[in-house]
Amino acid sequence: MRLGTSICSAMGSADCISVEKEVEDKSTTVLTSKIDGGVFFKPNRPALVMSSTSWTPDEDFSILLEAALMYDRRVAATLGEEDSMDEGQLWIDIKSGKQFDYPRLLFIITGKGPDRKKYEEQIKRLKLRRVAFRTMWLASEDYPLLLGSADLGVSLHTSSSGLDLPMKVVDMFGCGLPVCAASFSCIEELVKVNRNGLLFSTSSELADELMMLFKGFPEECDTLKSLNGGALSTGSSSKWSTEWETNALPLVKQVIG
Repeated sequence: MRLGTSICSAMGSADCISVEKEVEDKSTTVLTSKIDGGVFFKPNRPALVMSSTSWTPDEDFSILLEAALMYDRRVAATLGEEDSMDEGQLWIDIKSGKQFDYPRLLFIITGKGPDRKKYEEQIKRLKLRRVAFRTMWLASEDYPLLLGSADLGVSLHTSSSGLDLPMKVVDMFGCGLPVCAASFSCIEELVKVNRNGLLFSTSSELADELMMLFKGFPEECDTLKSLNGGALSTGSSSKWSTEWETNALPLVKQVIG
């Protein structure tokens, strides 16, 4: 798959991830290789998981951190790895192109807000081998480019009223990105389970979903591909005028009538 952007990162080796509109003159990154002038995803690249937040108390990011830790430990157990394993060997295997049943996960969390530093400190204390986090603030024109390059979105939004749907999920669907979303009373109006996304209530449930969706990544993860198709369909059909005529207008006519 060709990329319109280059994401220069390195899980474990670089200090930042830059998202650029132009593909840099680099032969390889942790995600991509440059071949004959085109930029392509590596077969054993990390899976890119996106989340956005205002870093406020109504989004409990500890759920995501706990799920990431569970994923890291479960993958290690599945592959028969022990804590004493030389981590350098892992990176040698990855660089040589070795395929694994489960990919590394690269979480990019965008946004600004009061709880950002608190969670960044929690992230630093996590001892992760196959999962990495980066937090950043993106310009408005770069945000959809990153969404379009991601493999999965995660929404931790919950509504105190139970009526407030997360616009970040609408943005993700608009870029054809399937979503794992925190469950609350009206979220199923937007996230259709097993069609364009999945719901979770606990960190363990989210970890289960990550394990299920990314097994065999990137070629043999049929459920993730199916959800991607559903997200593309949702994004292409969710026009404001269509939604108004289908959902709002009949209610207005009923009240007036």
